[in-house]
Amino acid sequence: MSRTEISTLGEFGLIRRLTEKIELKNATSVKGVGDDAAVLDYKDKLTLVTTDLLLEGVHFDLMYVPLKHLGYKSAVVNFSDIYAMNGQPRQITVSLGISKRFSIEDVEELYAGMRLACDVYGVDIVGGDTSVSMTGLTICITCTGEGEKGKIVYRNGARENDLVCVSGDLGAAYMGLQLLEREKSIYNGEEDFQPDFNGKEYLLERQLKPEARKDIIELLDKAGIIPTSMIDISDGLSSELLHISKAGNVGCRIFEERIPIDYQTAVMAEEFNMNLVTAALNGGEDYELLFTVPLGQHDTVAEMKGIKIIGHITKPECGNVLVGRDGGEITLKAQGWQSLSE
Repeated sequence: MSRTEISTLGEFGLIRRLTEKIELKNATSVKGVGDDAAVLDYKDKLTLVTTDLLLEGVHFDLMYVPLKHLGYKSAVVNFSDIYAMNGQPRQITVSLGISKRFSIEDVEELYAGMRLACDVYGVDIVGGDTSVSMTGLTICITCTGEGEKGKIVYRNGARENDLVCVSGDLGAAYMGLQLLEREKSIYNGEEDFQPDFNGKEYLLERQLKPEARKDIIELLDKAGIIPTSMIDISDGLSSELLHISKAGNVGCRIFEERIPIDYQTAVMAEEFNMNLVTAALNGGEDYELLFTVPLGQHDTVAEMKGIKIIGHITKPECGNVLVGRDGGEITLKAQGWQSLSE
């Protein structure tokens, strides 16, 4: 693959090259890239805004993360935040800090992943910025979305006896990260080195190319269900449960045997001699949806594909408890990803 130095195009030439093929999909996108600001028109809808900052060496390692996958993931994690509000993502702006070790082709590959994510989820790239970075690659994406009045879901709405539900399965992204880190530690620069990923493709996909649960939002809407509270699982199930409990001034009681875990996750945890439930509770980066619904909707939710009822909401004085398979109780603690911890 040829390599073109970014300096040959300059900042504005690079922006033109990255954005010249962007076509706007949403009627709310009045004006996209090419002016001092994007113009969005939501009329009678509520506007949702979220931002994520990804730093090389903190949030990703380019030793094993392909740039196209990184671009896809960096967009999708923003979409997930909008879906967690029961909204629909519509536009993103992309700001990049780029060091001199990256070529134009490298940045195009990163952008290709973002554009693919936007095509899959029906989102427009409407602006952004680029700058030189002295410390590697920095990605900052801001996503705007829309939500209908009366249907926006916050973290603070859970009430006693509500059911605690989760989409998909948990812990796979974390085990995928452990697998990648293991192979990185074995690699010593040999040209013919072949990492051992056979039979573990699902774990790698969950870590490198996660998906936002647009389908779950559509499923709930079709069933006429508006969750009482909702959050996406980026930092681990325990941390997100505690967010919902604190915001709503409630407690929760979840059951170990009901936590959804994929077979490959279980096999990998055994191979690493890790506690499987700990990986599911604290691993993070699953980007599944954790939400609560009234008890009266039990039968409807229980029949929904891709959703598992894992417990219920209690009074705040009951605390936040995990009930083990043996009936023993453990107090939940926030032990998931914390980027600012020492």
